[in-house]
Amino acid sequence: MRVVETPHFGKCVKRLHRNQKVDLDKALRTILEDPAIGGQKAGDLAWLRVYKFQMVHQAILLAYEIAGADTIILHDLGSHENFYRDLKKR
Repeated sequence: MRVVETPHFGKCVKRLHRNQKVDLDKALRTILEDPAIGGQKAGDLAWLRVYKFQMVHQAILLAYEIAGADTIILHDLGSHENFYRDLKKR
């Protein structure tokens, strides 16, 4: 499975602390094991899946796209506040 990250996702990851990156790595492994685990969105974001997980006792959303049979594109990472609004702008 090939994982591609967008420049925005890379910037989000750079801002994380070491203990937060450990939680993110666990979430990414879960997605790689079962890419369909994230909830499929509807409407404007129908091409997107979102996986919700805990990062240092806070709920975090990870937006990704399944592109083809062997590629996952990571789009965004953040808390629920304004998450979908910002995704629509990008």
